[in-house]
Formats: sequence, C-alpha cells, structure tokens
Amino acid sequence: MGRRRYFGTDGIRGRVGELPMTPEFILRLGMAAGRVLDPEGRGRVLIGKDTRISGYMFESALEAGFSAAGVGVRLLGPMPTPAVAYLTKTFRASAGVVISASHNPFHDNGIKFFSPTGDKLSDGIEAAIEDALEGPLGMVDSARLGKVSRITDAAGRYIEFCKSTLNAGVSLKGMRIAVDCAHGATYHIAPDVLTELGATVIASGVAPDGLNINDGCGSMDPASLQRLVRERGADLGVALDGDGDRVLLVDGDGAVIDGDQILYVLALEFLRAGRLRGPIVGTMMSNLGLERALAAHGVGFERAAVGDRHVMELLRRESGVLGGEPSGHIICLDRTMTGDGIVAALQVLGVMAATGRGLSDLVAGMSRYPQELINVAAPAARMVEDHPRLQQAVAEARAALGVEGRILLRPSGTEPLLRVMVEGADADLVRLHASRLAAIAAECAAA
Repeated sequence: MGRRRYFGTDGIRGRVGELPMTPEFILRLGMAAGRVLDPEGRGRVLIGKDTRISGYMFESALEAGFSAAGVGVRLLGPMPTPAVAYLTKTFRASAGVVISASHNPFHDNGIKFFSPTGDKLSDGIEAAIEDALEGPLGMVDSARLGKVSRITDAAGRYIEFCKSTLNAGVSLKGMRIAVDCAHGATYHIAPDVLTELGATVIASGVAPDGLNINDGCGSMDPASLQRLVRERGADLGVALDGDGDRVLLVDGDGAVIDGDQILYVLALEFLRAGRLRGPIVGTMMSNLGLERALAAHGVGFERAAVGDRHVMELLRRESGVLGGEPSGHIICLDRTMTGDGIVAALQVLGVMAATGRGLSDLVAGMSRYPQELINVAAPAARMVEDHPRLQQAVAEARAALGVEGRILLRPSGTEPLLRVMVEGADADLVRLHASRLAAIAAECAAA
C-alpha cells in the first residue's frame, strides 16, 4: 500500500481554507466516501460535529457529497466523537462521520470516520477512499439522490448511554463536581450526565461561539478548572477537550491528574472487581512510574505507538480491556468502543463514590518519574528525527540517563512538530537533556 496523501493518524485534518480542509475538497470527500462505504446507496451515514464555526460549512459540503453519491444522511448536530461512534453502531448506519479537529484551535478542522461497528476505519478502506478521490466522481441519477434528515434525540440517547456505564446502584449524590467542557461538543451533555446521576455540578466552558473551542480551557489548559475547584470547594474537576474523547481530572486540592494516573486508578479497580483482562495498554509516552506501580500489583503493561488507534489495536490483540494515553484518551472496552472522556471520568467517579476515598488518595500509590516534553517546530520532522547530529546527541543522553531513563523523538501526526520527550529518575538531568536535544533538533530543522 502506498503512502496516503490525506489521511493521517486520526482522520483528515488541517487548517481551514487550506487543502484538504476546503469546502470543495470536503464535497468530493463525501462523494468518494459514499461510493466506498455504501456503494449500493441503501444505508445511511451519521454526521456529527464539534462547535467550531467551520463545522457548518463542512457539514453542508459532506451532506451534499453523500447525497450526490446516493447515500442518505442523518445529521446529529454538535456531538462528541465517542457519541458518534456509539450512535453509528446503535442506528446500524453504514458509517459515522465527525467534523472535528479534537483539541486543536478553532482555525483547524478535520474529518474522522467510523465503521458500522463504531471503530475507526481500516487502512485499506482509507486507501480506497483516497483512490476514489483521484478518479471521476459523477453524481447518481436525481431519482437516487440521498435524502437528509436530523436525529433530534441524539444527545438524550448518548446521555442515557453514559449513565448506563456506571455500576448499578452507584450514585454521585453528595459530590460537588466542576466540569470544563472546553466550549466544545460536550457542552450540552456532560453537565446533564453528572446532574442526572445526583451530583452538584459547577459547569464552565459551556458557551461555545464557534471561535472559543479549546481556547484557554478544557483538557488542553486546565488552569482555570484548577482555580474553579479550589474557589468553589469542589470534590473533583473534570476537564474535557473539544470533541470529548480526552479527559483530565483535578483533585480537591487543585492538582491535575493525567491519563496515566487515571489508568492507574482504573487498573486497580478493574483488578479488584474482576473486570481486568489482559495487560494495561499505554503508549511510548506513558510515564515509567505507571509501569512500575502496576508491576507492584502484578498487573501487566504494554506500550503501543502513540495514538488511541494504536492503543485500541494492541488492546484487541492482547485481549485487554483498559488502555490509554497521558493526554487523557482512556479506553474502557467493557463499557464503550472508543476513547470517551465522559465515560472514563464516570469510572473514576464510581470508584470514589463506592469507596468514599478522594482522588488524591486513589493516585497516591503511583509516583510519576520526572518527564519533559518539548515541541520543536519542524516541517520535515522525520528528516530531523533521523539527522545524524541529533541521533548522536540522543545516544549520549541515553548513556547519561542510564537504565532508569527514556528518550522518545516523535513526529506529530497532526502538526508540523517534532516532539522531544525525556524521562528519568533525576529531574535536573531530565531537564538538561530535554533542553539540549530540543535545541539541537531546532538547529537541524533550520539547517
């Protein structure tokens, strides 16, 4: 299979107005995807979106493209990515589509596809869509054009699903929870889920205007949620990203709890409750402290390549049920079929409600190793990664850090960046080598 031109690690993404995120291209994408995903035109495709302003434009372009290919469309409106995956399977749709750039700023957007089972598309199907894009894309006869309608109760259906993932009999009554929806797709869902489960909810990031998604809020910037938790005396803070597939938590003292710590809490609960199967799956970015803490409890841990898609693939290969990333993509396969920020938060809240323990107490058994992550602007990130000078510096740093250290160079799958990660037991040494490697990488990128 040749190199794909448009699909990256998480669908198609880019800056609005630049290829591939132009209305003309997205119209053609809808036509091509319709031909590949529903060639007989007998099914229907669900389309959801987050709250960024360009979503209206791309929704219309996709709608027209699918209709021209003879495929029916059901519009969901603003809806979290995991909700679209769930509803695609529930409605037995031919495919699900999300218009979102996840945690990126409003000026970016993207297209993600789900199969009829709610899974990400295979590489082969993505390649077939790209091949179709390169060929002629005439419309079907007007009598066969796809019809379009709107699903008005989509949010209510997903709210009920989220509530059902909490163990029967568990209530959040008496809990005071602050939730930051990042002015994104969960703004009309997450507060209702928590309220209906009995919690007192302090909501923020729930006034989207098309431009403020992920802007100084949500899981990308939890500082405002930290302040809100402290000021309002909340037991917990929940920080979601723009499309609702990531979550970070804030404990009652205002400390941020990342995806690794969430995995630790859930792994021990799964183990206690008999829910655990297979190893916990993290990524190359997962903190060494998580691996060590799980080993102390006899829990296996495997690392996948970065990206929730790779975590999912390894989970299924190893027959596991729990995995995720430090950024807050948490996958509970016995509850849902994709990373889901609301569902992951509910699993932690369920542990707190059932045990009466605070979040800081639940994560106390895991000590995080010092870790530095520096993003280096690098349009040709892979060439920089392989540069002999940078590779020599990496070898020297690894020797200095010893067996308790890790170094990872990773080109971003969504931005022109090289991510430089250094981890080890000595915080000063970690900072020193991270700064040195980032500086050398920047020089190589500029050369």
